[in-house]
Amino acid sequence: MCSPAEKAFYDEHGYVVLKGVYSEAELTEASAQYDAVFDRAAVQGENIEATWSGDWRAPEDKDTQVLSIHNLQMHADVFTRMLMNRRLVDVVAGLVGSDNILLHHTKAHIKPPGHGSAFPMHQDYPYFPYKLHSMVAAFLHMDDTDERNGGLAVFPGSHKLGPLQDHGVAGKSHYVDQLKYPITEATAISADRGDIVIFSYLLIHGSYANHSERQRRMFLIQYVSAEDENTTAIHISPGAGLVVRGRNIKQTTDLAKRYVVDHHTG
Repeated sequence: MCSPAEKAFYDEHGYVVLKGVYSEAELTEASAQYDAVFDRAAVQGENIEATWSGDWRAPEDKDTQVLSIHNLQMHADVFTRMLMNRRLVDVVAGLVGSDNILLHHTKAHIKPPGHGSAFPMHQDYPYFPYKLHSMVAAFLHMDDTDERNGGLAVFPGSHKLGPLQDHGVAGKSHYVDQLKYPITEATAISADRGDIVIFSYLLIHGSYANHSERQRRMFLIQYVSAEDENTTAIHISPGAGLVVRGRNIKQTTDLAKRYVVDHHTG
């Protein structure tokens, strides 16, 4: 479980930083497989550009990009092992107050050197709302990261505000009022390769544009308590509901409901 100090910091600020969760060998393997997945997408000509739309973008950042691939555990087994890491899921369990933790989804973003897109200040809540607000993100830094190469920025304690009004683009992107919560007033988080920031999906957060000569890669795992329930059936990803810790007594055993999409007639 998490330490009392980690729990207290998380409750007060809405996030906590973990170091040393993965070994150097694990990070090296993950880095190689990560790059291989993105390289394959490029060769196949797949659309992985994911810069958010909206009126939040600065004029000087109109020609930036961020590359995104979801559900990396469906591409290489190292990511399955990483999301099942016992120390990580134990800390998550302690932070959200549940022994039973489920996977929601994973994703990876690359901000290329010199022209990596920023992300506006936002809450993750509108993308996958849950009743008990137990959803957290575990943000693994695949590279040394700071403000200059597109690092995270947060408003500590903003998770206590609850869900805020959405100022985003309907059906495309969700973000908070950028004048009320400007990234210039947020707290920048600098992190070493391998550091993990766990934060509530209610925490106001965003990230800077990458104007440096360094890339910024991240691997994000979204977890939720098995006792929680979504309020809207949206953002249902492959592997969602996988039990990574404890059990899920809500999972049906009904044979008629054994398929996600039922194409079976026999």
